[in-house]
Amino acid sequence: MKKYLPIYLLILLGVLARLLPHAPNFAPIAAIALFGGLYLPRKMFFLPLAAMFLSDIIIGFYSWPIMATVYGCFIVSFLVGQLIKKQKNVRNIFSGTIFNSLLFFVATNLAVWAFGTMYPLNIAGLAESYVAAIPFFRNTLLGDMFYVTVLVGGYEAVKYWQTKRTTQEILA
Repeated sequence: MKKYLPIYLLILLGVLARLLPHAPNFAPIAAIALFGGLYLPRKMFFLPLAAMFLSDIIIGFYSWPIMATVYGCFIVSFLVGQLIKKQKNVRNIFSGTIFNSLLFFVATNLAVWAFGTMYPLNIAGLAESYVAAIPFFRNTLLGDMFYVTVLVGGYEAVKYWQTKRTTQEILA
């Protein structure tokens, strides 16, 4: 049970952050996915999906093709974390975060245009979909950067201080 406590806490963070008032798209789900990819075994890819699903039960479900796109983006975010796990550094984490934000913007707005009813199914409608989503992209990028910094930075700081304390105890 104790081994999985951080996983449960991350799911809870994801659920609460989506339910509490926040700026549109300023949520920790992609950051949780990237963090999970960096620090958890591959079989834990469900972590961001669990947070999304549990909060979607309360918020409400929507068009399944659009939902599948959103959930798929979070799986890719996890896989990006897995990809950079062996060369974990600020540059790679920063690049992975920006990639995930861009992927989410491109994929979900394409899905809204293709499967939704808000925009005409032509090039002008697609362009309109992306232009209308620019403020949401800003929030997505800011949210992803904020939450990745808090999660990865916080985790690395705790690891550093634990290692430093353990080393001091050994030397004392």
